[in-house]
This record gives sequence, C-alpha cells and structure tokens, in this order.
Amino acid sequence: MHLLFGYSYKNIIARKLTSLFSMLGVALVVFVFAAVLMLSHGLEQTLVDTGSDDNVIVIRRASQTEVQSILPRDIANIVKADPAIAHDTAGAPIFTNEILVLINQPKRNSNEPSNVPVRGVTPMSLKVRPTVNIVEGRMWHEGTSEIIAGAKVAKTFQGCGLGETVRFGMRDWTVVGIFEAEGSGFESELWGDVNQLMDAFGRPVFSSLTMQLKAPGDFEAMKARLEQDPRLTVEVHREKEYYAEQARITTTFINILGTVISIVFSLGAIVGAMITMYTTVAHRTREIGTLRALGFTRSTVLLTFLAESVLMSFTGGVIGIFLASFLRFFEVSTTNWDTFAELAFSFEVSPSIIIGSLIFAVVMGIAGGFLPAVQASRLRIVDALRAKG
Repeated sequence: MHLLFGYSYKNIIARKLTSLFSMLGVALVVFVFAAVLMLSHGLEQTLVDTGSDDNVIVIRRASQTEVQSILPRDIANIVKADPAIAHDTAGAPIFTNEILVLINQPKRNSNEPSNVPVRGVTPMSLKVRPTVNIVEGRMWHEGTSEIIAGAKVAKTFQGCGLGETVRFGMRDWTVVGIFEAEGSGFESELWGDVNQLMDAFGRPVFSSLTMQLKAPGDFEAMKARLEQDPRLTVEVHREKEYYAEQARITTTFINILGTVISIVFSLGAIVGAMITMYTTVAHRTREIGTLRALGFTRSTVLLTFLAESVLMSFTGGVIGIFLASFLRFFEVSTTNWDTFAELAFSFEVSPSIIIGSLIFAVVMGIAGGFLPAVQASRLRIVDALRAKG
C-alpha cells in the first residue's frame, strides 16, 4: 500500500499543473460543504450554550416558544413553590419569572430593520444564569427605564450601545451596561426590569419561568408533578434541550440548502477529476504496458490510478478544510425561524465536520477516478507498449 501511494504521489508531482487544478476544484467544493456544516453547527452551538443542564424552563402548554407563551402570576407562584427548586444562601428560591417580546430596530451597517428580543428579567436572573457577566457599565436599577444589552446586539443594532438610547413601549430606554454570556443566544438580547417592561408593553402576564434544580436528577419528577397539576397548563423542559430545539427549523433549512449546493458543485469537481485522470491514462499508456509486462496485475493498475485520484481529492479536501477554518473569525446573523428574532453567531468547526468533509472529498476522488482507472487496467499489454504515450 505504501508503494502504491508513493508511486501515485510521484505521478501527481510530475504533473503539477493538471493535478493542482483538480485539487483546487475539490478544495472549493469541500470549502462550501464544510462552511455549511460550520454555519449550522455554530447556530446550534450558540442556542445549546444558551441553556444549562441545571436549569428548567416552564412555558404555557403548546406554546412552543417564549414569545407565544402566556403565564399568569398565580401559575408563577405555584411553580415557584415546587420542592425541586434550589435555594441560595439567603433561603430564596433560585427562580425568575420573565417576559420576552420582540421590537424592530435598524442595524448599524445597513440601516435595515430587524427583530431584537427584549427580555424582562429579575435580579435573580443572574443567579439562574451565572454565565452572564456585565463587562462594561453596570446593572440596571429596579424601577427605572434602564436596560443592559448583550455584546452582539450592542455591536449590531443602532441605539443598543453603552450610553445610547433605544425607544420602544412608548418610552426611551438607556443602555447602562453591556453583558456577555459565553457566546450564547442571550448576547443577542436586551435585558431590563421585568415589571417596567410589563408596564411598558401593557402585558400583565409572564412569558416563561426559569429555575435552577437542586439536582439534575429531580427533573423527571418535577416535570410530572407540574404537568399533571390540574391548576396548571404548562410544559416543562430542560433549558438546554429547549434552546437546542429552537435551532431545529433554521439548521434544517441550512443543511438541506447547503447539501444541494455541495452536490451540484461536487458534480463539477468529479467531472474535472475524471478528465484529469483520463488525460493521465492517455499520456501514460506505454508506462502502463511496461507495468503489466513486469507482472503488475490488472487490479494493481486499477488501484494505482484510483489511489492517485483519491490522493488528489484528499489533498484538495485538506486545503478546503484549512480555508474553511478561517471562517471561525467571522460572525454572522440570521433570523431564528422559531422565534423570528435576530440571532448573531459564529462559524464553529468540530471533529465530526472535519472527518465528514474528508470523507466527502475521498468519495469525490473515487467517483472521478474509477472509470479512468478501469480503462487503464483493461489496456492490452501489446497495444500499450506500441502506443506513443
């Protein structure tokens, strides 16, 4: 096998230009393929990181998202008393009742409007979500028209930067702090006092209830207890699973579209590899005859040329993945089709994406090199030795 690939490698080097064009064709396809997977993975990872394994989120039954959910105060009080909820050192339940509404705000770079999530939170929200940290300015004061902005929304939307003012709910709201949340979806939101936001939007009910469990193992019992309570009409979810589900529609669309584009591009790369290999066979006909005369079997000749095609495609795949890896330094935003809110996220690479992209490249190499390799293996020794190539 080592001899087989060594021989193929030398032939690739001997025909640098044609080999290079084939590898670049594969590299382009793999770049697109890996970029789509990284885009989908980045979106999914951003939303998964929004949730915590220790937290539970409660929304109204059949609501699907917080934006659609309506939870009256009496339901919030019943849920807050559940024995599975953890308490802080002062004995207060680590529990927060929040609202989530969407406002329309223009972007800084294009002036195009898009939906921004505004979350009404309580001081306990920071204990429920310890990954949220204010990196500039300060926390909003209760009873005021002050808000804090996620780092991504502050950078993307007009009026959402530190010290700036954004108008919604018939009020002007001053951004007094910028927070980060380890790259999660919360960084695409504005946060303010839940009571002030409920008053501004004329909304007397909550969107969701989020709490920290005493132990993750208490979830199933808590879920059964709350969902079977006749006084409640709620759904109980692990927070991480809830936010991961929010990515389902968008990631599915990205994956389907990206797969179709990659397949179309791959057909061109396969044809290019096939032409290259047919040309190689034509120029090495006498060489093939010599190999056969020295005792090389038809199957060995076939594997030799197939290995050459696979090696070129694999190298092109490595180049494509290398180029795609630089996309990690870019941030994009899209509409989350479950919530219709703008969500900023980065391309994310993973071992499975790298392996899948390389397998895709190898498959293209096999598809492009198989027929030329078969032709090479079927050449008659006498005819091959008489050829000019």
